[in-house]
Amino acid sequence: MALIGKIRRQKWLLTGSLAVALFLFIAMLMFDNPNQSFMGGSATMVGEIEGRKIENSEFNATYDMLYRNQTGDTYAQRTYLWNYFVEEALVKKYAELIGLGVSKTELLDLQFSADNSRLSPIITSRYVNPNTGQLDRAQLDQLKNIITANQIDQMIANGQLPADFKARWAYQENEIIKERLQTKLSNLIAKAMYTPTWMAEMISTDQNTKVDFEYVMVPFDEIDNADVSLEDADYEAYFEENKEQFRQKEETRKLEYVVLNVIPTAEDSANIRQRIADLVDDFAQAEDDSLFVETNYGTIDVAYFKKDQLSPAIADTIADLAIGQVYGPYLDAGEYKAVKLLDKKVVPDSVRARHILRRAEDQTSYLAAVKTIDSLKTLIETGAATFDSLAPAFSQDLSNASKGGDLGFFAPGMMVKPFNDVCFYQAEPGKVYTVTTQFGVHLIEVTDRKFSDNREESYQVAYIAQQIVPSQETQDAVRDEALQLIEDNPTLADLRKAAADKGLSTEVSGPLKKNDYIVGNLGAGEGSREMVRWAFGLDPNADEPEVGDVAPREFGFQAANQFYTEKYVVTGLHSIRPEGLPSYKDVKAEIEPAVINRKKGEIIAGRINGNTDLVSIANTFSTKVDTALNVTLASAFIPNVGAEPKVVAKAYKTEIGQVAPPVVGNAGVFSVKPTNKPAPAPAANIAQVKISNQQGLRSLVRTRLMQALMKNADITDNRARFF
Repeated sequence: MALIGKIRRQKWLLTGSLAVALFLFIAMLMFDNPNQSFMGGSATMVGEIEGRKIENSEFNATYDMLYRNQTGDTYAQRTYLWNYFVEEALVKKYAELIGLGVSKTELLDLQFSADNSRLSPIITSRYVNPNTGQLDRAQLDQLKNIITANQIDQMIANGQLPADFKARWAYQENEIIKERLQTKLSNLIAKAMYTPTWMAEMISTDQNTKVDFEYVMVPFDEIDNADVSLEDADYEAYFEENKEQFRQKEETRKLEYVVLNVIPTAEDSANIRQRIADLVDDFAQAEDDSLFVETNYGTIDVAYFKKDQLSPAIADTIADLAIGQVYGPYLDAGEYKAVKLLDKKVVPDSVRARHILRRAEDQTSYLAAVKTIDSLKTLIETGAATFDSLAPAFSQDLSNASKGGDLGFFAPGMMVKPFNDVCFYQAEPGKVYTVTTQFGVHLIEVTDRKFSDNREESYQVAYIAQQIVPSQETQDAVRDEALQLIEDNPTLADLRKAAADKGLSTEVSGPLKKNDYIVGNLGAGEGSREMVRWAFGLDPNADEPEVGDVAPREFGFQAANQFYTEKYVVTGLHSIRPEGLPSYKDVKAEIEPAVINRKKGEIIAGRINGNTDLVSIANTFSTKVDTALNVTLASAFIPNVGAEPKVVAKAYKTEIGQVAPPVVGNAGVFSVKPTNKPAPAPAANIAQVKISNQQGLRSLVRTRLMQALMKNADITDNRARFF
């Protein structure tokens, strides 16, 4: 009891000890996993833009709403969404600072104005009638009525609108507001862009200052790389002159990797051929060809094809088949196929038809169109009415309704496919047919047909096919090879040697940022993104890599639109370049070609130095004397050579008839001799020069404004932790 009493009297000590222990425990967890946060915060935050926090839940909910059930590159979609959040936060911040906004009245006008020119470009780009390519005013008016009449909740409850309609529309309204504010900001800045008279006069002078000159260009390739000796001082000198080009705001890393392609084996190919062979008899005996083809991943078309429209693999065989007979297996464009001849007949070269069209833009109007067309079809088939009497009253194709729906003669392929197929392959003159196309529901009658003199037969066919792809066993074998390569070669130096022994080579990616998802020529996707995550120490199952380390796992790449792995990649961390200004050693490999060319230029210039005869210089280097006429200081562009500002400046400064000392340019070493320097024309129409220059600068504002705002913004980007 005494002990318990003592503990009670010293409970502050116990409480404090427990608090310290708990704190140390939490600190240890956070040290072990710095991406986690005990109180939430950054552990749940995708990013922060000028104080605007983007939580992971908000980001994912928005992404799911926008891209649910859509195909495409998920990493590109997430990048687009992140950029939208960044731009929206920055635009709203600066708009608020200077008092810009979008009122409710203006927002309504941007969405539904009767004047198309006042609509937001977001509206005019999204609400387009696919049949006309023009703004779908009917749909827009319908949406206006739904929203202004507060009918959304009721229509969602009735299943007439998607459950997330309100969220989608709210997001779109934010897009419209952001676009409008960005336009206002851009316009304010653009209007402030001004070209003073003195600048316009200088621009005009540069544009009208011309020089003609003869020149000899000695390309850098004149000197072999093996004849150039470089020292660190050469790299350092070049870097010091150009170092601002290499300053970067974010750390980058390069990967070096070897690709192991998964190639189908001869056994894989034989097995796939046998699968098709096993189906041939059933294919020939199938009574429902459409069902059989669908079940076996084949293709079938109601169209008829002439011999020259068929694959060369079967063109000479198809005519000898009896209807219902199957030919195959045969190899065609990387697939094993079997083809069944369904029918053969002579197809007209052109037909004349008439139609009655009832447009259908949604489910309700489609059902109404079907009902109307069925009624008209019954009237014609029973003789109660004629086609040409009904067309003017009921057809919504006003271009031919008054002519009884007559479309005249047309050749195959001139109409949309469903309409074309009925007219050329199914319809018999005098009978009426119903068909649905993107324009609505049609009632069709073919009134005449024309055939060519040779009466060449066309063929209706069905196919079953299987692409020749590697089996799972083949994929597993290549994966095992990749894993063995990793186990045997823990460093990049080891990997390079092992790859060379196998007749392979390693490739080095360009600089990668932590959110990148494209690696070299591997393309975009999950494999590339996982490689980048490993390189930046974001793989939870691997340690932070050091330069020269090889990743402890292989990276698989799926074949496009297929369900197999087409390559496995073994990769290592090639280099790390920190943010800010690197040293010349960090960019040594990157600048080496330019440093070599500079050294070559010095060698070539040394061989030319003192020689003032262009013909002699040209003969020395087995080249020729060229002429450049009317080259301006403003563009400094030499025809058939490119931009050479140093060369043009030297030509302009040198006296006519004199040969300037050799100039090391962008494409090689130049010796130039001016032949004419006409006096610049007096500055004329300065007002137009001012307007032209201002317009050019103003056209750049929208893009460069956002770049400038992002460059100077306080942005925390945690996306790499989540995706």
